[in-house]
Amino acid sequence: MQFDFTDLPAADRYRLLTNFIGPRPIALITTRAEAGHDNAAPMSFFNVFAHEPPIVIVGFSARPDGSEKDTLSNLRRTEEFCVNMVDMELADQMILCGVNFAADVDELDFAGLEAAACTQINASRLQRTPCAMECRIERIIDFPGRAIVLGQVVEMHVRDDCLDAQGRYVDPSVYQPIARLHGDNYIVSDRQFELKKPAEMSAHEVAQLAPSEPEKP
Repeated sequence: MQFDFTDLPAADRYRLLTNFIGPRPIALITTRAEAGHDNAAPMSFFNVFAHEPPIVIVGFSARPDGSEKDTLSNLRRTEEFCVNMVDMELADQMILCGVNFAADVDELDFAGLEAAACTQINASRLQRTPCAMECRIERIIDFPGRAIVLGQVVEMHVRDDCLDAQGRYVDPSVYQPIARLHGDNYIVSDRQFELKKPAEMSAHEVAQLAPSEPEKP
């Protein structure tokens, strides 16, 4: 089957894109509401796009009535937000934060999520998240009924048990994030495997890596 996206209704484009592009990591985004309380909302149009500068990207859609969601309004005002990664421990509470509450509801409090203060931005992070990334707005790209937000990561909080003994790499037996597939279907990364290019293929690489420096005596 073929689908002409230039002529396809938006609902069908959404269905096809989200059915085939996945799993998509979940960003439970926390912001500071204008009244001072916490706001939290899960977003699955999310990923990392660069490390220099360190950029994450989040896509926001409008509410069915066309109004802007509270999270987007908050980060436009404050130009700050925190991305909290989600594992199975937080899954049920993450879904509660996705309810379309009134703007005066503190989703973290409603969902029973313990908060901690961020270091460089005026927002809260989740105490038990495997990883929280404090972000400042780099730019916002607006479309009719949608906005794409690029945030620069300025601070990262990583739960100690998620890293190896050297504190460098994720421990895959501990950090098993969940991600969204399609509809209400999610997946947990509890089956991980390594897949490396065969060593003999290095001779075919166009851009060779610089040889490592000899060890000093």
